[in-house]
Amino acid sequence: MGDSVRSPTILVVDDNHDNAEIVRRFLEARGYGVLVARDGDEAVAIFDAVRPALVLMDVMMPGRSGWEVCRVLRQHPVHGRNVRIIMLTALGDWDDKQEALQSGADDYLTKPVELSTLLTHVQRNLAIATPAA
Repeated sequence: MGDSVRSPTILVVDDNHDNAEIVRRFLEARGYGVLVARDGDEAVAIFDAVRPALVLMDVMMPGRSGWEVCRVLRQHPVHGRNVRIIMLTALGDWDDKQEALQSGADDYLTKPVELSTLLTHVQRNLAIATPAA
């Protein structure tokens, strides 16, 4: 019944190749379609073309920060309200959590994140993003 539905696409945004690959392989092994962007501009381009259900966004990147990219994605005229955005950062203090919420993020994880914890957050956010038919 519901198994024939295509898995939601997840966009992983991280300038660290190793981190992005670990997350991509982990999520793909669990049946998710995963695309990787190495910086903010690439993330915006992929987001506009593919419209993923969920974005895992690193905060500390060269060029545009994850905060800035999050704000840009939220302003997308068609998909900005529908996407779920989880910020991933090594910064763990309260100000950063406030910044994540103020920039339009839905969720927040502190690095290094355990993959089991990441999966729990991904599943929870996708359940919110894609209501059962």
